[in-house]
Amino acid sequence: MRIDAHQHFWRYDSVEYPWIAPQWQIRQDYLPDDLAPLLSECRLDGCIAVQARQSLEENFWLLKLAEQDSMIVGVVGWVDLCNDQVTDQLDSLAGYSKLVGVRHVVQDEPDDEFMLRDEFQRGIQAVQDRGLTYDLLIYPKQLPAACQLVKNFPQQRFVLDHLAKPLIKDGRLSPWDQQIQQLAGRSNVYCKISGMVTEARWHAWSPADFEPYLDLVTKAFGPERLMFGSDWPVALLAGSYRCVYELAYQYVDRKMADASSQIFGENARRFYLERS
Repeated sequence: MRIDAHQHFWRYDSVEYPWIAPQWQIRQDYLPDDLAPLLSECRLDGCIAVQARQSLEENFWLLKLAEQDSMIVGVVGWVDLCNDQVTDQLDSLAGYSKLVGVRHVVQDEPDDEFMLRDEFQRGIQAVQDRGLTYDLLIYPKQLPAACQLVKNFPQQRFVLDHLAKPLIKDGRLSPWDQQIQQLAGRSNVYCKISGMVTEARWHAWSPADFEPYLDLVTKAFGPERLMFGSDWPVALLAGSYRCVYELAYQYVDRKMADASSQIFGENARRFYLERS
């Protein structure tokens, strides 16, 4: 199975999605019927739907979509990991086989060490106890805390979203490069080749802009811990679905063609769909 390991669905509402800026052209609905032909065009069989709202309602909405459409092979939802009731929140979702993991929008937290708070780590323990994955959505400044978090939970499966959003438009590597290598030193951490185009110059990027970043994560994580994700429809701010797919596919085909099946499906299946 070839899998897009990171995309979103929503029925657009300005109150529910305040992070979508007024000038962005993605202020509309994006649903499975919109994604299906794009997956087919790129010979992808399924997708992992990732939360776009920090609400419990988001889980049930996405899981209902997944029940109705076999294309959605897994859902990464949201629970309040700092809440005293986190175990109850997770247990309320236990009956849904397609819930594969959770995510918190840590990048928006003002405290760069938010993930090291006792209550957050208690939530991660609850996630681990239930065999679920955790998606790290962070900025480079939060990488030191991420390194400590994954060290604290060596049995928990983590995946880094969007390469931690390096400063691609500025062409900066340091200190992101050293911190990524430190994070990748933990074998329980994977990395998504996703979200790159929106960190570049929108509609003015070229594939060469991403080469140093892709080279580094390829060396750091190895092809066995990388997975492709489109970040659709957010990626539409900077390019079409096909452009985003081809960017990743052509790099992999040129640099490590023998790992294509891993990066475009096998790794995502192993990470998300094989329960620990």
